[in-house]
Parts: sequence; C-alpha cells; structure tokens
Amino acid sequence: MDRVKGKVALVTGAASGIGRACAVLLAREGAKVIATDVQDDMGKDCVAAIARTSGEAIYLHHDVTKEEAWESAIAEAKAHFGRLDVLVNNAGIAIAGPVTEISLSEWRRQQAINLDGVFLGVKHALPLMRASGGGSIINMSSLAGLKGAAGLTAYCATKGGVRLFTKAVAMECAAAHDNVRVNSVHPGIIETPIWGGIATGLAGDSPLIASGSGGANMPDLDAMSTVIVPVGKKGLPEDIAQGVLFLASDDSRYMTGTELVIDGGMSTR
Repeated sequence: MDRVKGKVALVTGAASGIGRACAVLLAREGAKVIATDVQDDMGKDCVAAIARTSGEAIYLHHDVTKEEAWESAIAEAKAHFGRLDVLVNNAGIAIAGPVTEISLSEWRRQQAINLDGVFLGVKHALPLMRASGGGSIINMSSLAGLKGAAGLTAYCATKGGVRLFTKAVAMECAAAHDNVRVNSVHPGIIETPIWGGIATGLAGDSPLIASGSGGANMPDLDAMSTVIVPVGKKGLPEDIAQGVLFLASDDSRYMTGTELVIDGGMSTR
C-alpha cells in the first residue's frame, strides 16, 4: 500500500522483537529505514531481510545512551538520505525484582536506555525532522507506563516517564507549528526477548513465569495471557508494528500527544 512511501525512518532497537517488526513493516510500506542497535549481527540480519523484499535500509551500531552516538546516527541519516521523517524510539530493557533488591546501577541502566535514550533521540532528531518539513516521533512506552506492576518498579518509572515526556514534547512541537507529531505506544503482553529479563527477576514470585516453556529465563506467555489478558491471547511484534505504521503515516496526521494502547484489553481492568 506504500503508506509511508518516500519517508525516511530511524528505528532503534531494530535487531529483534518489536523494533525489527517495525523496521521491516515500514520498509515494506515504502520507507527508507535506518535500523540501529548494539546487537550487530542481528541488526544486519534485519537489514538483509528488508533487502530480500526489495526494501531499502542501512544498519548502524548505536548505543542510545551516548549523546555522541545519537549525533553520529542523525548525521548519517542526513548524509545517506538527506532527511528524516519518522523516529521510532524503541530500544529498551527490563530488569525486574522487588524495589528493595534492585541495585542503583540496575535502576540507572534502565533509566539510561529507556528514558535518556528517548530524550536524546528527540533532542537530536528534531532539528533534521523540522528541516525536512515535519514528521512523526513515536516513543515506545508500555502498559507499565500506564499502570503500576509489582516487581517492575524501575521499569514502570521509565515507561511512565516516556509517556509524559512524549506529551510535553508534543506540546512544544505544536506551539512551534513545526509539523512534527509526537505520540507514545503502549504494548501489553507481546512475545519479545525482553521477557527474559523480566522472568529472571520475578520467577520466584510467579508460578506462571516459573513454568515457562521457552527456556530457563522465559515465561509461558500463552499461560499468562489466558489468565490476565481479556482477549485471552498474547500479542505479536507485528501487532505493535501496525500501530507504529499508523502513527508514522499521514493517516494519523491529526494525532499528537496521545497514547496508542495495544494490549488486548489489559488496561481496562
């Protein structure tokens, strides 16, 4: 359908999970994609998969916690494609555990990747996006950015921060009349590698996680979803990518400062 044909999109955390699904779908719908991550082999594989379907993409090694890495990534986008229309701030981690047992270094690491990385992306992408005539910034939050969850205090703090940071930047861009829209996406239980970190911290407290069948550190998402997701099933990365595509496209041209919740109904409980 070419819903983002001619647009240039930068997707962080594109090596796997939601980020990879977003990069692949945006490319399939006509965007030129800059896929970034620190997992180089998997990131390059994502770009190769895009190339096999005649899409256009490049891969960049990119630590989102480093300001100089963001400066370099945006400079590469300008040099290679001449513009930037879409930014998907997707890179993130989850370290679970009781608040009394989370170390300060673990707290700071989650803040650095999940929240500082989003701030740096917006800060450095906005000038090029404005120079390109506007665009769409999509910040990946979570259901955990809307509701508190035991054992996920640090993660909830970062994702709640992403939610309100998104709204504040949206108001700045609206006031500047720069044609840049800024929205957040809030996934529920989605089958991605991030659950390995969550399960490690919660396995002792959760029989559903302890019974995981996807490896020692993976929960049984199907069992979890049957119990706590109203529609009774987990989501897939492609479900989130479809929402990101909508926000990246002109179909959502009148949306800014809002949150797109894709959670099978969990937030209604």
